[in-house]
Amino acid sequence: MAVAEVYRSMRLAECEQRAFLLYAVGIPSEIVPIHGEFVLVVAEDVRDRALNELRRHEAESHAAFVPPPVTVKLHAGAWIGVLGYALIMLFAAWCAGENLFGVDWREAGALRSSVAQTGEWPRLVTALTLHGDVAHLIANLAFGVFFGYFAGQMLGPGVAWLSILIGAVLGNLLDSLLMSVGSSSIGASTAVFATLGLVAAHSWRQRSDSRMRWAHRWAPLIAGVALLAFTGAGGENTDVIAHVTGFLSGALLGVLHAWKPLASLDDRRVQLAAGLICAGVILGAWGAALR
Repeated sequence: MAVAEVYRSMRLAECEQRAFLLYAVGIPSEIVPIHGEFVLVVAEDVRDRALNELRRHEAESHAAFVPPPVTVKLHAGAWIGVLGYALIMLFAAWCAGENLFGVDWREAGALRSSVAQTGEWPRLVTALTLHGDVAHLIANLAFGVFFGYFAGQMLGPGVAWLSILIGAVLGNLLDSLLMSVGSSSIGASTAVFATLGLVAAHSWRQRSDSRMRWAHRWAPLIAGVALLAFTGAGGENTDVIAHVTGFLSGALLGVLHAWKPLASLDDRRVQLAAGLICAGVILGAWGAALR
């Protein structure tokens, strides 16, 4: 019986895989070793059919998986949240610069390592609104507005910024527990990196479809960690611990939002209430700190 070659490889396993495929569609085959290679042969009269089956198998195996589009509902009014953030940061900077009410605002509001011992919990909030100099303020304004806008689109302005505040407070709490005795810290960078963690983790969880390639699923989180490393680890006076704890706290909230999304995100009253709570917490913290 005349035979014809339909495949050859240096690897026996590859020929065996194709031989099994042909057997499954009713085409007998044989593997013949020739000059250090393995050759898959079939009867001459079924050669064309065998080749077609193998080509179809190759096409299906190498077809690029096109991930299904990730549907992300964007919420209106994200600019309201970032405007509120910018106004609070600028107003706090002005008050601290003027020593309003005759008080040293940085001394009264800075985060300290002793927060847990002294019970000065308002410092977890007030420290977020203080900055060392203009460059520090501008950097946190720029990054906060940039990341905060995306967070506002994802969750709505009120819920997003309340979540950011919660993440930043948790980050500051961890920072205060980890910082050395007698240390202090100020700046909105904890909130900025909480925002980055929130956006990155929320996007990652929305891409959790197991049919996606790992690169598609993990891309948002990898990008978030890369940005954390690139923007959050430099500078002589950089509080790296606060950046990391803020990012992790925000990421946790992002996962929770994606896992159990609030059905009321489209309700303007919910967004307004969340925004007012956020502003109220900041005002209340400063009221307690300035007593």
